[in-house]
Amino acid sequence: MEKLRVGIIGATGMVGQRLITLLENHPYFEIRALLASGRSAGKPYREAVEGRWKMQTPLPEHVGTMPVLDAADIEGVRPLVDFVFCAVNMKKEEIRALEEAYAKAEIPVVSNNSANRWTPDVPMVIPEVNDAHLAVIEAQKKRLGTHRGFIAVKPNCSIQSYVPALTPLLRFGITEVVATTYQAISGAGKTFREWPEMIDNVIPYIGGEEEKSEQEPLRVWGSVENGAIVPAKAPLISTQCIRVPVTDGHTAAVFVRFREKPTREEILAAWRDFRGKPQTLGLPSAPAQFITYFDEPDRPQVRLDRDLYGGMGISVGRLREDTIFDYKFVGLSHNTLRGAAGGAVLIAELLTREGYLTKA
Repeated sequence: MEKLRVGIIGATGMVGQRLITLLENHPYFEIRALLASGRSAGKPYREAVEGRWKMQTPLPEHVGTMPVLDAADIEGVRPLVDFVFCAVNMKKEEIRALEEAYAKAEIPVVSNNSANRWTPDVPMVIPEVNDAHLAVIEAQKKRLGTHRGFIAVKPNCSIQSYVPALTPLLRFGITEVVATTYQAISGAGKTFREWPEMIDNVIPYIGGEEEKSEQEPLRVWGSVENGAIVPAKAPLISTQCIRVPVTDGHTAAVFVRFREKPTREEILAAWRDFRGKPQTLGLPSAPAQFITYFDEPDRPQVRLDRDLYGGMGISVGRLREDTIFDYKFVGLSHNTLRGAAGGAVLIAELLTREGYLTKA
């Protein structure tokens, strides 16, 4: 297939940098535009991120020489790209306006930002879980008055450490969930060099994170009705979100109560057999096994398991019965891969195979 031309809005930030590494030699996509604020516009990309390249892999040479373009110059960007990824650090209302302006200019947007997660006709997608939500895009295009322009978003990184594991168990009637997430500093776009106060420290508060972690799963598990996503009404979810001194990888301690309590063997089989549209289609970024269960009592571990299937696999362990709830377990996902840039790339791959992303 002829590769689609991609722009990255917010290319100088951590998620933008991760997108650059993931799109290097991608079979579907090629980077044609690096977009940032007017402060960086006009500089070669290497100069724009000098001293701020946060990836462990080196900056690709051809990307380093590309000029950074002003993300606000949508008309100048339009001839260069077939769609864009958006990962900017701006106020929500500014992000919402920017993404909608790109969509109305017939440039589809795959967003890492939270600004449009609750726009009723914008799909918020974990590709293995709710690919059916892409159907709402047609209603969104009617609202925007576009032929090919639309917005699709990925959910918050924290919920991907436990929502994938809960999804195949919904058929047993989950009624209540309590989850505590232990979140890496890269979720704040930081490294230990930039955030030394996180060394040997735990901060029991991440602004806005608990609200997202309690509400976004219900939207992911919702349904498309009359051109909008209607969130599920259950289960009841309570969370705490804690920042811990880890570079990458969000861990979740999860407690679950069921209407019809399954056996431990039924839960393990549900995890083992769970496959989504990315696995069926064989998408390039899709893990062969979406959920991997570890029998060892001290797994999953961040350092050992966050990079499972290139950071796109979900790790689960320590499933056991609980004295108050029915069961408890531990989940783990890579927050800047599955939870951010990699999740966005997987959404774009799915949108491409489903015919929503095409040559302009």
